Amino acid sequence: MGDRILIINDEKPTADLLSELLKGQGFEVYNAVCAQAGLRMAYQHQPDLVLLHVILPNQDGWDICRQLRDLSDMPIIFLSANAAKSDVIKGFELGADDYITKPFDDDELVARIKARLRRAARGGLSEEVIFDQGAFRINFINREVWIRNTLKHFTPKEFSLLAVLVRNAGRVVARGELITDAWGEEYADAIDSLKLYIHYLRKKVEVNPQQPEYIRTSRGVGYRFVKR
Repeated sequence: MGDRILIINDEKPTADLLSELLKGQGFEVYNAVCAQAGLRMAYQHQPDLVLLHVILPNQDGWDICRQLRDLSDMPIIFLSANAAKSDVIKGFELGADDYITKPFDDDELVARIKARLRRAARGGLSEEVIFDQGAFRINFINREVWIRNTLKHFTPKEFSLLAVLVRNAGRVVARGELITDAWGEEYADAIDSLKLYIHYLRKKVEVNPQQPEYIRTSRGVGYRFVKR
């Protein structure tokens, strides 16, 4: 069987269509109709990716995303009829890897699922295991970041972005290169999202995000992680 995908959605017709579509692509699919069942299946089957609807009975998708992210860094894709920017941003802040609004094109959905799975498969591979410059230390394999002797939590998208910057420490990484290396070519036009995530990184990394010591902006070009 192929990669394991967990669908958490109480709308049976939609879940059935998604399941049929993904099985046709060679995926192994599990369906959960509520939050509790979804969490139970996540523990039991250890899926490679989760398709998560925002609206669920008893407990919403936001809460499930938080709990799934505590369980694993597996890719999580929100599916929602709500395209409001505030909801999209909320999804990313909670640790989701993508947010797709309905109605969506089947081919695009499958492409984005496969892209996230490819990124996840490559995420643990690195020529360097550890970057260490005293106050700033990253273990790329364990995905741990220690800053000033404090272990910091980063969402998968944040960590991917930070990892690219750190691996290129000392040089300016152009915005387009940074986005595609961290998140994949399908995000090549996500300049606004990049600015937002740089803001998130600075809040976690810098003593004063308004005067960054580590993540510097090269105006009109990109960003540079400063060796200290």
